[in-house]
Amino acid sequence: MSFDGSFTHSMRNELASILKTGRVSKINQPYPNELILTIRAKSKNQQLLLSANPTYARVQLTKIPYVNPSVPSNFTMIMRKHLSGAILTNIEQLDNDRVLRFLFTSRNELGDQTELCLVVEIMARHSNIILVDQKTNKIIDAIKHVGSDVNRYRILLPGATYINPPKQDVQNPFKKASFDDINKLIIDFPNVQVLAANVRKNIQGLGKDTSLALASYLHDDNKTETNFKKFFDQFDHPTPTLSNIANNKINFTAFPYPGTIKNKVYSTLSELLDSYYAERAQHDRVREQGAVLIQVVKKQLKKNRTKLKRLNRDLAETENADEFKIKGEILTTYLHKITRGMNSIELPNYYDNNSSLAIKLSNQLSPSENAQRYFKKYQKLKNAVKYLAEQIELTKQEIDYFENIQSQIELAKPEDLVDIRFELEQGHYLKDHEQRNKKKKAKRRKINKPEAFTSSDGTEILVGKNNLQNERLTMHTADKRETWLHTKNIPGSHVIIRSFAPSEQTLTEAATLAAYFSKARDSSKVPVDYTKVKHIRKPNGAKPGFVIYDSQQTLFITPTEEAVEKLKN
Repeated sequence: MSFDGSFTHSMRNELASILKTGRVSKINQPYPNELILTIRAKSKNQQLLLSANPTYARVQLTKIPYVNPSVPSNFTMIMRKHLSGAILTNIEQLDNDRVLRFLFTSRNELGDQTELCLVVEIMARHSNIILVDQKTNKIIDAIKHVGSDVNRYRILLPGATYINPPKQDVQNPFKKASFDDINKLIIDFPNVQVLAANVRKNIQGLGKDTSLALASYLHDDNKTETNFKKFFDQFDHPTPTLSNIANNKINFTAFPYPGTIKNKVYSTLSELLDSYYAERAQHDRVREQGAVLIQVVKKQLKKNRTKLKRLNRDLAETENADEFKIKGEILTTYLHKITRGMNSIELPNYYDNNSSLAIKLSNQLSPSENAQRYFKKYQKLKNAVKYLAEQIELTKQEIDYFENIQSQIELAKPEDLVDIRFELEQGHYLKDHEQRNKKKKAKRRKINKPEAFTSSDGTEILVGKNNLQNERLTMHTADKRETWLHTKNIPGSHVIIRSFAPSEQTLTEAATLAAYFSKARDSSKVPVDYTKVKHIRKPNGAKPGFVIYDSQQTLFITPTEEAVEKLKN
């Protein structure tokens, strides 16, 4: 599972066949390390994703929608300045390395033609996207700035001379003519695993999985040159494949590798990567962009859980309140036996067959004041019961609230984080992290729309992805006669069926969405309540998205990703 040099070779061919001579119409940077160029080629708009993400670095065409930040980054503005309207003349690969060069012709402010090169280096945490002036070989800008304090060999800063990544002493397999060295390796290393490791040292652009596949091909028979060329010819004529390998792991390859099972073939490499990376990359983006939110929620949960333990401990202590009342009454009865200065006394407990009861006294108080002291302790504890019960209930609500937020972040798309952040800011949980100016803060903010699905009979189903969307959907958007669904006693999304009389099939499909977009998405037989919207109420002062309801019925659903995919618009 690697975007190695050989896979890059196949991707270069695919992109060149689709994008060459296309014109750049839009440039966006939806995520910190990713750039999307919309290129108009062959009468179609294509979204070219260039990713320098440390974990998911890649280059591909994508159909996955994205949401742009409200304010473009400096890097985006520089890309727009130099590449808007530019023509893509060619796409080159540096030998068989994970480096692609997108060559453009453009016009500067004076109308003069310029030649630019957008270099994408796919190298894990060292991945980068760099715009270079071809004439001077000077860097215009890079998505990640690398100074001399980080890398003495290559400085990737505006104005610096661009230097290619260090060249390795290995051979480009697509230009290899002699195979004596490969024959020697086969003889010296008959074990496939060992042969693969040594082939990687001699042949450029091989990830571990690709080298193992090549080693299997080379061991097929004694036709080394034929097997070698047959293997690499498949990168020029790919069959994009998603496969299962050992330990239920998923692997993407340019063609089926030996030993893989459950191979699923795609029409293009880009479609293959969309399928493979969609959920993984999105989860990583959410984790990256929602780092502050995740930290705040964890902090609040820890604080409230600690508080709940303390409150329960204090409540347990109030169970001894009657002891103080009894001691006060016994002291009042036997005041004549007590003198000032005593530290303790034993008196008959007429509540327990006149058994002896030891009572501590303050030698600074009179007998009457000692009795009153016990009555005051009793009254204080009795008053505390009501207060503690209220605080325990409020603290439990806070825990439920933040567990719900935590679940929403886990299920969120990057664009959903904006609403969650806004909600936490409104609740003053994020006041220390607020960086907007007062004007923007005071400006009324528009809530994102809920996600829309379509049932098998064509009925629209709306799903709120966070508390603000849930509240808008249930309390303002939905008709009172429509059907509302939610997982029973489990944090999750509000779901609305846009029909006054939904079919049983639609009801089941909507319940599947409610179960999937909840904390119980990986569980089976998830209870989902449904009722008419007219039975939904929001208590005064309740947090966003919190409602109570009645007249409900319950379905038990086992959600699956496949079922949800079928319902997507």
